[in-house]
Amino acid sequence: MTNKAHHVVEEVWRAEAARVVAGLTRLTGDVGLAEELAQDALLAALEQWPRDGVPDRPGAWLTTVAKRRAVDLFRRRERHDEKLAELARTVTGVEEQPDPDAIEDDVLRLVFVACHPVLTTQTRVALTLRLLGGLSTDEIARAFLSPEATMAQRISRAKKTLAGERVPFEVPGREELGERLEAVLEVVYLIFNEGYTATAGDDWIRPHLCAEALRLARLLADLLPKEPEVYGLRALLEIQASRLGARTDEHGDPILLSDQDRSKWDRDRIAAGLAALERAGTGPYALQAAIAACHARAETAEATDWARIAALYERLAEEVPSPVVELNRAVALAMAYGPAAGLALVDELAGEPALRSYHLLPSVRGDLLARLGRDEEARAEFRRAAALTRNERERALLLARAGVS
Repeated sequence: MTNKAHHVVEEVWRAEAARVVAGLTRLTGDVGLAEELAQDALLAALEQWPRDGVPDRPGAWLTTVAKRRAVDLFRRRERHDEKLAELARTVTGVEEQPDPDAIEDDVLRLVFVACHPVLTTQTRVALTLRLLGGLSTDEIARAFLSPEATMAQRISRAKKTLAGERVPFEVPGREELGERLEAVLEVVYLIFNEGYTATAGDDWIRPHLCAEALRLARLLADLLPKEPEVYGLRALLEIQASRLGARTDEHGDPILLSDQDRSKWDRDRIAAGLAALERAGTGPYALQAAIAACHARAETAEATDWARIAALYERLAEEVPSPVVELNRAVALAMAYGPAAGLALVDELAGEPALRSYHLLPSVRGDLLARLGRDEEARAEFRRAAALTRNERERALLLARAGVS
């Protein structure tokens, strides 16, 4: 197979995996089996598409192939029951009648299945990132700053647990929503973050992940109109997504926030985000949305109210104590009160175990050192950050800042 054909299949898979797995989960009632069937369909695509071409509706093609594999599997297991009949009907084109009162979005249902309380919160998030985001285990592990082997075991156990508990494929009733909502919001947030700045690979951003997360955030706002933090998340994602068109140049290389052409920011998304922020509360997502709004309202980078951003990060650190939040606060302090103020906090964070392999710690430190005129130390930090990142675009940017050609 040519590299070009492989890339096409990979891109289609990234865009369609969530819908394929979600549809199969609805039909089979088993998340683990649904993913296996989807992977079988992916292998078939890798074999056939380079030879026959990409079908007009690649997602439907993957789903149909996976359903046929499911029919074959159930027949081999001699399970000639209603499940087999239902699968056979969908493959042959006989559609079941949808319930008009149900939420007709399999992806959203899959989020709630993966966020079932039989799983721990972190496991719920990891599993949903795997199923909906199409992320590799390594990418999820890096998002959690956890070892890959640990994450692989966690995801595998999660799928077995859901199958063993026979978790229904449905959006939970109102009485159950509260206990699952926190994990659901975190899932959507992390999917967006992976799209906004890709953990690994050749692309700085993965727009389809941002689009999927934003779609889910909007659906959640429609589903839960009285939940302020749902609107906080939607506000945050709308405002952040407004910058996507300005975050890379024509070659796909990163453009940092301070250098972005703000005329390219999507004003409709900013307006939608600010409107959602008015309905948000004071939770972690609302605070992050308020920070994003400071950037959105500033006509130029120099006009940004960094003192307010620093204060908002301080409030966020009180709500959700985290070394990553503190690192962001250090950046805001440096912008508001000078690089020395930010560097003092960064140096306090240097011993944090969770940041030991986090490339943004030396990246931020390098930037602050450069602003203080400590160029040799700054270049060393940029080289260290480049060695830690798995994103090729980001590595090139950091090496350039380190003076490495």
